[in-house]
Amino acid sequence: MNAPNLSVSHLKIACASCNMRELCLPFGLSSGDLERLEALVSTRKKIRRGDSLFRAGDKFKSLYAVRVGFLKSTVVSTDGREQVTGFHMAGELVGLDGISSEAHACETVALEDTDVCVIPYERLEEVASSVPTLRNHFHKVMSREIVREHGVMLLLGTMHAEERLSAFLLNLSQRFEARGYSRSDFVLRMTRAEIGSYLGLKLETVSRALSRFAQDGLIDVNQKRIQITDPDGLRAIVAGHVACHK
Repeated sequence: MNAPNLSVSHLKIACASCNMRELCLPFGLSSGDLERLEALVSTRKKIRRGDSLFRAGDKFKSLYAVRVGFLKSTVVSTDGREQVTGFHMAGELVGLDGISSEAHACETVALEDTDVCVIPYERLEEVASSVPTLRNHFHKVMSREIVREHGVMLLLGTMHAEERLSAFLLNLSQRFEARGYSRSDFVLRMTRAEIGSYLGLKLETVSRALSRFAQDGLIDVNQKRIQITDPDGLRAIVAGHVACHK
């Protein structure tokens, strides 16, 4: 069951006027196809900070397009430890983990008050079967998720702490820029402990690495606000990893 304190607003979602349209929707949809998609995306769900969008084991019914906000996905290991597996921001799809088994494999929680568009999966399949552009788009989204997972495996498997954190900050920078926000000045919605969980690092290691980046003039840190002052320096840290593994 979903968290009982979720509130659902039955609002008509105008995809054509959504500021996340270019990230969420494929290019080349005709006006008729767009109308069909708008009819499909007929509800919006509001999730308060700290509440779950869905939990591990919940029956898979829908995908969710993030309109506003920030979420994290987690799994629990056999010994009860929570592992962060992903962070999701506006313009991204959440819930793909449930497609194969028809049940969600992770829990997804709002890190701030969040709005998502609810996309019933059965209805999506029906529309996508007659709209090739939309079908191809969702295939690309799923492929991108696989590539992202491979990137995380590279982070955890071969990079040392500073390389992992550099790659993480650069990835966030690129994602913020794609959404029209500053690529060099942003707020971390997740805690340092959550960053450490995602990157396979201890909290103390994340804090030390951030402090070292600040001392080296790569970033400025003010609480959760990050200013990247030397992106080339961060890229050089990651490039150093690539060079030493050729």
